[in-house]
Amino acid sequence: MAEPTRWATETPDEHSAQYVATFRAYAAEGRDISGEARLLDALVPPGSRVLDAGCGTGRVGAELHRRGHEVVGVDADPVLVAAAREDHAGPAWHVADLTELDLAAEGHTEPFHGAVVAGNVMVFVAPGTEGAVLERLAAHLVDDGPAVLGFATGRGYEPDHLADDAATAGFDVEHLFSTWDLRPWRDDADFVVAVLRRRSRS
Repeated sequence: MAEPTRWATETPDEHSAQYVATFRAYAAEGRDISGEARLLDALVPPGSRVLDAGCGTGRVGAELHRRGHEVVGVDADPVLVAAAREDHAGPAWHVADLTELDLAAEGHTEPFHGAVVAGNVMVFVAPGTEGAVLERLAAHLVDDGPAVLGFATGRGYEPDHLADDAATAGFDVEHLFSTWDLRPWRDDADFVVAVLRRRSRS
């Protein structure tokens, strides 16, 4: 049994519904909410199989699908996954905890060419499970496949923790940035975008 995520234990009961409403409003206003998708799109071949881990309302996965990728999205919050299914046809959306991720059991038996972990997912998983999340991501990726993660610093999980967990999980840290539009990393940055690369299993 997966441990409760910080999203479940540290946010108000109505937070998920408010989150859905917020991003639907952003989309209706025409705001740019696709930066994370553009970055992963640049790192994988056309028509790739892509994992949207912690997919939330599906905004990132939906844009990757629009760009021609085969997308599978996963989130532990059934309210967010229901919104993704309602708003974004095309990708496959599943309710699952990332620490126990096994998409082969859901019929997705081929490995993914890349993964995106946006929306502060790494600081909303259960404390101490970040390494397990990275291990499950690595298990679903092809050798040399990228995983792009973005999360706020100063919330208990820092880039040095990520580097240690990534190495254990089978990733190399290829790049660190301070924004999704790839501004240089600074030690005092309040956000980190990390590009990890799955090491060869051979």
